[in-house]
Amino acid sequence: MRLRKAQGKLKIEHSIIDGVSKAMERLLADNEATVRSVIPGVIRQVRDARGPVKIHITVPTTNGWKAIALSAGARQELFISTTLAKEELEKAIERAIERALA
Repeated sequence: MRLRKAQGKLKIEHSIIDGVSKAMERLLADNEATVRSVIPGVIRQVRDARGPVKIHITVPTTNGWKAIALSAGARQELFISTTLAKEELEKAIERAIERALA
């Protein structure tokens, strides 16, 4: 499968859950200096993913953080390459979701 890029930093190998794409694009636009890229993973169906988009930071990776996005009855892993600390990234994601939905 060929790797596609949206704005050079959002790498799209799979589909992206509804609402998560806009939030990640907003995150990248608002934090150009600190967020290098976002790579979405495989989408899996879950029962507890109802309502608005929720993104939780889970574990550190070699070059950033792994996050789980929940929305529309599905969950998706997101690999975020960044220099931000966990708390800073959580706040940046919250702002991005709010601005993407506004």
